[in-house]
Amino acid sequence: VQVVESGGGLVQAGGSLRLSCAVSGRSYAMGWFRQAPGKEREFVAAVSRSGGTTYYADSVKGRFTISRDNAKNTGYLQMNMLKPEDTAVYYCALDRRDYGTYSYMSSAGEYDYWGQGTQVTVSS
Repeated sequence: VQVVESGGGLVQAGGSLRLSCAVSGRSYAMGWFRQAPGKEREFVAAVSRSGGTTYYADSVKGRFTISRDNAKNTGYLQMNMLKPEDTAVYYCALDRRDYGTYSYMSSAGEYDYWGQGTQVTVSS
């Protein structure tokens, strides 16, 4: 399974970006995580294999939207109203089990496949 993120870049505060996660192989539950310099990797959002259930960290709820197009084997993270504190490397990850609880889907250790990350920088 290969996971490839794209869509990162530099944007001003208040702006928007859409990240994409292209997946080769089977369709799995998908999560987005981010890691800022000097900080631990943190959960951002996740979506079930079917796309019917989504999960969000409180810090991005109402601003970010996760979605997927299984026909294209691609997931998306639409990020609006970006803030400087959203600056980080964003990682897409896949989970084979899709247990369907927030505690599970927000835990990086439960994910099986990871992309290489894409940098998002939000200037003030």
